[in-house]
Amino acid sequence: AAAAGTEADSGGEGAAAAAASSQLQTATAAATQVLDKVLPSGSTLNLFLDSYYEYNFNQPIGRANLLRTYDVLSNAFSINQAGVVFEDAPNPEQGQRFGLRLDFQYGQATQSVQGNSNNEPRPEIYRNIFQAYGTYVAPIGKGLTIDIGKFASSLGYEGNYTKDQIDYSRSLWFSFLPFYHLGLRANYKFNDEFQVTYWMVNGTNQSEPFNGFKDEFIGAMITPNKNLTWNVQYYLGQEHPDVMFFPNGGAPANAPTLQGTPFEPITNSPQGKLHIIDTWLSWQATPKWTFAVEADDVIQRLYSTSYPAHTDGGAAYLKYQFTPKFYAATRLEYLSDVGGLFTGKTQAVKENTATLAYRFADGFEVLGEWRRDYSNNPYFYSSLLGILKRQQTTAGMGFLWWFGGKQGAW
Repeated sequence: AAAAGTEADSGGEGAAAAAASSQLQTATAAATQVLDKVLPSGSTLNLFLDSYYEYNFNQPIGRANLLRTYDVLSNAFSINQAGVVFEDAPNPEQGQRFGLRLDFQYGQATQSVQGNSNNEPRPEIYRNIFQAYGTYVAPIGKGLTIDIGKFASSLGYEGNYTKDQIDYSRSLWFSFLPFYHLGLRANYKFNDEFQVTYWMVNGTNQSEPFNGFKDEFIGAMITPNKNLTWNVQYYLGQEHPDVMFFPNGGAPANAPTLQGTPFEPITNSPQGKLHIIDTWLSWQATPKWTFAVEADDVIQRLYSTSYPAHTDGGAAYLKYQFTPKFYAATRLEYLSDVGGLFTGKTQAVKENTATLAYRFADGFEVLGEWRRDYSNNPYFYSSLLGILKRQQTTAGMGFLWWFGGKQGAW
């Protein structure tokens, strides 16, 4: 009788959860219909909240997780991102050749990835604008898509919005490779199997440039079938400033100003180049199994004759979809940082991550994650000031809410 009662209770809880999920989906659909009536035809307004709780077993001073960009705090309830995405995509088939995309975001990830003063002179102006670009599809061949403005970088396998990722935390390579660019982007799709992309931009993570050099990018995406995608990309940049800004005073006398911010030129400014080679392959082997691998090679010089800092390595991903709502995933990663281009010291860093995720409805997902980062040198914070460890282990949960009419990946 007790066993039967337990089964009945369990069945009641399952029915209640299913009813709650159905109500959430119904409410979301109704709200989306209201927005469809208010917004221009074909456009979407989307809202999202990405929050988490995480614990670092090193118990680091300041609760700071090193080498993280989207889960930077331990033992704290945190808002990773909260934001708004508006999109009015072009639709040449319906006679609309132009479009607009605006992404505004706030929270810890915004501080991590947007507007570092080491990269751009006036970061506060653009910090909450993750993307803002206009699109025009030129009537050339099958259509040449041209974007002008600020857009997310496509270097690396992972992206900005957690709901579209396999794991909650981002990889070392996501944290190291560029997050965004401002400039021109052009894409031409020859057919369903092959397309190419070209950029000319101010720099890596630079809304405003520190120098007059324009970085360039060329990439190709090969999709032999709907289950296999191969991306090959090359980026050439020059990331060293030729001016020095003084936003907090201390400027020399008679220094020129840019909207009130004094600056001075750097004599014999360094002009060494940055080279990034990035490639990743994604394979949907079966409806349940997904595999992906990424490889990267990054070289940067201060001057053209300087000895290069050299970072290389890669990552591997595996995901198994138990049900349409529940999956398990893992990530393995290696990064060799000769010259300390990423971590600030020469070392080899590895990490492995295990994730369980459950999507209660299209608009609400919970992820549980265990992750271990480790180095061949003492590097990670501990509970004692000045004492570093070779590893850090974290466990946490991410809570995602999103709402709006945009389909697929954001």
